[in-house]
Amino acid sequence: MLQKKQIQKELEILYKVAQSVHSLEIGELLEELAHIVDEISQADSILIYILDPKKNELILRSSKNPHSNLLKKIKIKLGEGITGWVAQEKKMVVLSQNAYKDSRFKHFSSLPEDTFEAFLSVPIMNKKGILGVINVQHKKPHVHSVSEINLLSAIGKLVGGAVDNALLVEESLSLKEALEMRKIVEKAKGILMKRKNLSEDEAFKLIQKESMNSRKSIKEIAEIIILAQKIYT
Repeated sequence: MLQKKQIQKELEILYKVAQSVHSLEIGELLEELAHIVDEISQADSILIYILDPKKNELILRSSKNPHSNLLKKIKIKLGEGITGWVAQEKKMVVLSQNAYKDSRFKHFSSLPEDTFEAFLSVPIMNKKGILGVINVQHKKPHVHSVSEINLLSAIGKLVGGAVDNALLVEESLSLKEALEMRKIVEKAKGILMKRKNLSEDEAFKLIQKESMNSRKSIKEIAEIIILAQKIYT
């Protein structure tokens, strides 16, 4: 009877994962994934890294604990640390204690989780290959149950397609934003070239200088130049 209840619970969790991973926004998707992993593991820390295939490095994109200042800043190369090893080998790692003593462990002074005892690391994958890594950590020694290990391993494979789709959307939006910014800057440069008789390079350097002095983005400065042109002409 107990085993039947356990199986039922595991099926409910997997169904929840399937229903929850349709978001096309990578941040929302990973946040929901962290919540589900937390429900399974009751861990003290959950860190989710996503692979940047162009640089062959894993980037911290989501965390159970408040690490907003570290998101997208902590990066690990393939093969580096336990996380990098999991991504490179496409295999999970389960350590119930003394995780920081493992020969593969890489220390980050900015992450308090590096002193935690138990460490379970699962690859996020799809048919194309590795997409990221989920790290589950406990402050004290923790024996991971067979159910916990199997569920997290299954989730790493189940969410692969959704993560891949969300990353494609993110890349598409980034390209669109870059093109829009380029159009705005080009227009602003044209205005400066005409009004101040500058070369294209001189106009751009002037925008850059104003951006640094005012601590505004280049896009913001370009938009101000365009707005001023509309007002005064």
